[in-house]
Amino acid sequence: MKYYPNFSDVFDDLFDSGVNTTKANTMLCDIRETENTYEMNIALPGYKKEDIALELKNGYLKVSASAKKEETAGRIVRRERYSGNCSRSFYVGEEFTEEDIKAKFDNGELMISVPKEAPKRVEKKSITIY
Repeated sequence: MKYYPNFSDVFDDLFDSGVNTTKANTMLCDIRETENTYEMNIALPGYKKEDIALELKNGYLKVSASAKKEETAGRIVRRERYSGNCSRSFYVGEEFTEEDIKAKFDNGELMISVPKEAPKRVEKKSITIY
């Protein structure tokens, strides 16, 4: 029998499931290629839609999320849920605009659709009056 000088140490062995919690603040992402788009699925369990932000700048799509620490009654013996800020950036190309990228958040998963090619932009040309 193992001796535990501190009773809370028993929970370390009891709850040690071999899960790597060092990536707790990393957004896990799957990217799938379809005929016309790249589909990104980012796991964000425990987040709300309001906690997530998308920004397109210099060809990079930045996904940010902010989790707030929940106050609970009693002493926390073990905490594996991440609270704080995390973000990831993906290079999508400088020819895209915010209107080209579609996003949906449902049941803890952020789904982003990026077209393979940027839509052709119609240049507005003016007519010179002589």
